[in-house]
Amino acid sequence: MPAVKRRGVVVGSAVVLMLLANSGLASADDDFGNGSQKPSPPPVSGNADEDGKLSSTAGAVVFDRSKNGSGQSAGPVTSTASNWTPPACYYAPKYSPDQLKKYLEPIWEAGSTGYEWDAKQRKKFEGGDPYKDFNKEKAGEGYFWASYVTEGREGDPGALDCTRDYFWVDTGDPPPPEIPQAITPEMLAQLAYAEIRVPSTKVELAPEGTTKVNLPTWAWLDAADFKPVSVTASVPLLGVQATTTAEPISLKIEPGTADATTYPASGVCELNGDQIGEAFAKGKADETPPCGVKYLRSSGDDSYKLQATVTWKIHWTGTGVNGDQPLPDGEFGADQDVIVQEIQAVNR
Repeated sequence: MPAVKRRGVVVGSAVVLMLLANSGLASADDDFGNGSQKPSPPPVSGNADEDGKLSSTAGAVVFDRSKNGSGQSAGPVTSTASNWTPPACYYAPKYSPDQLKKYLEPIWEAGSTGYEWDAKQRKKFEGGDPYKDFNKEKAGEGYFWASYVTEGREGDPGALDCTRDYFWVDTGDPPPPEIPQAITPEMLAQLAYAEIRVPSTKVELAPEGTTKVNLPTWAWLDAADFKPVSVTASVPLLGVQATTTAEPISLKIEPGTADATTYPASGVCELNGDQIGEAFAKGKADETPPCGVKYLRSSGDDSYKLQATVTWKIHWTGTGVNGDQPLPDGEFGADQDVIVQEIQAVNR
């Protein structure tokens, strides 16, 4: 299913006209000056149009989430690398010659964008500077590329970085090197990163829910819930794809109070085989847990907010690469209440 949508520009008409005059950011949802609206692009369809070429949705990135984490408690990871995010916008194939003609001509005829801009566009796409009659002589040999805004990033300043007008790329050729936002397998991997969902990090505790002062509390994660997850992003029209995989590697425990000791001292429990931590079992009451916490003070009438954060190692593989390629680690955490009571002593 399409995973991107074009950006709706909701700003003053002067700003909109400036954007349109200098870029290809305009899309089916854009509002033009003077309160008028552009016609819709060609009908959304998975089939080729009447000239047998590209359908209007062929340039959209498609996600396969069948191996992703699921459930109400699942959520997206946050990159551990400061200021790193997947791209907010990118370029990918959008129109065949016939489709771009159907899209732009009604806009020009409506006159809502002004004579000067319309004349410039007609010269560019009809008059041979550089495309003659929408490049119809090359129909079936390539596509007009356009900008897309990543779903959920519409308000991100980076979404305005893709301001280039529609441009042609022959089938099998790379996009112009001066366009860094042109879609690549690596960018697909980054977009898939944003679609990764991992399970809640509620840890198993023993004792569960309520513990005692100075009593080591064991913590572990159910291995069945913490398997690797992955999302594949592709542009079928280009025959490129990337699969981004997240694997749990450690659990960090923050007790919710300074009056506590963690096991290990760092509070970080590493993955051991197929589990993080170790489930408590009878006969281990006098042992130090490999992963856990010991509270040194009662929580009184309240509780402590224990935060458990799992770090996920994230990597990708895809078209044109050999072996796994690294991406920044991701984190996902959750709080849970822990009641800590004083041990009651009986004086005789």
